[in-house]
Amino acid sequence: MGIKTRLTLMNFLQFFVWGSWLISLGGYMIVTLKFTGGQVGSIYATMGIASLFMPALMGIIADKWMNAEKVYGMSHLIGAVLLLLASQATSFSSMYIIMLLISMFYMPTIALNNTVSYIVLEQKGYDIIKDFPPIRVWGTIGFITAMWVIDFAHWTVSPMQLYVSSAASLLLGVYAFTMPKCRPENKTKGGSIVTALGLDAFALFKQRKMTVFFIFSLLLGAALQITNTFGEPFLHDFATNYKDSFAVAHPGILMSISQMSETLFILTIPFFLRKFGIKKVMLMSMFAWVLRFGLFGVGNPGSGLWLLILSMIIYGMAFDFFNISGSLFVEKETDPKIRASAQGLFMIMTNGFGAFIGGMGSGWIVDYFTVNGIKNWQNIWFTFAIYAFVVAIAFMILFKYKHNPKVIEKLQH
Repeated sequence: MGIKTRLTLMNFLQFFVWGSWLISLGGYMIVTLKFTGGQVGSIYATMGIASLFMPALMGIIADKWMNAEKVYGMSHLIGAVLLLLASQATSFSSMYIIMLLISMFYMPTIALNNTVSYIVLEQKGYDIIKDFPPIRVWGTIGFITAMWVIDFAHWTVSPMQLYVSSAASLLLGVYAFTMPKCRPENKTKGGSIVTALGLDAFALFKQRKMTVFFIFSLLLGAALQITNTFGEPFLHDFATNYKDSFAVAHPGILMSISQMSETLFILTIPFFLRKFGIKKVMLMSMFAWVLRFGLFGVGNPGSGLWLLILSMIIYGMAFDFFNISGSLFVEKETDPKIRASAQGLFMIMTNGFGAFIGGMGSGWIVDYFTVNGIKNWQNIWFTFAIYAFVVAIAFMILFKYKHNPKVIEKLQH
């Protein structure tokens, strides 16, 4: 099996684990466990809490003390056990604690997956900018596959989704130990305390460009968390008036169109980054979020189904042009000795502070627009659209970056 094929399988399983529950768990907790919007939001915010320190910690370990593929594998093996425990939880308190632990071991693997992929491709002499996106697209396919499995098996409001995720995590944990060795590149002795603790990546905040980039990564991370948390609960609430509609009967399939769109937009990233640069690509992502939320606000499973589908398609640009391009931008702007720590820092800002703000804030907004158990979804989605619009305008003004097409080619060597 060629190395690209092996990395493709790794990326597929990485996001199959997440796709099994990320989009559908909110519906399970609201419909089956009867949790409130605030409770569901706070549980999703555990991904943010964990990402504040765990990706950086695991990145430091991978940079300085242990092979990245081993750190990656152990995290998934522990996650497999925790997912089994989550399937048995029925109270808010127990689910909250277990999901926090799951987040602590899953969230670092997103950055570690990138790190292992980058190192292995570099070892084999491949062009990261050119060759990683087609590999990473299989992660999205894995996410879609998981969503379809859960939807067609009618497990979107069942704990079975957590069993499926656990099995996939176990398989990936074992598989990770068979990957090429990704030894630490920063085992130097002596030096400053900062270097000894692996905190070199935080020096990136000395650069105004990187500081602004990371702040807006946080704000966009919040936007991503919103539809992860309340996308399916939103569709489930149409059951009264649109009981027999496709969107209500198969919310997972409809939501998976978002991930299908990702597979197309991922492949366009090399062109857009080289042609327009990170600033314009990020702006495209931000305005795509405005449309994503706005179309949710005016769509419905009946005559407005096409608006919901359009929102799903736009999601591909909103997610990829921020998440994947941002990761590649961080890789380009940092020293190889701190690449894992830098990717971990990017995760802290997006899936750490961003996910926490998005989870808690969206839960508060949903409860604010809920009266006698009835949610005013139009006001909810329009509020989120206004948020994304304000972020886009601020980024346009504050982020100063002169695009040079030749600079990004440094990742090819």
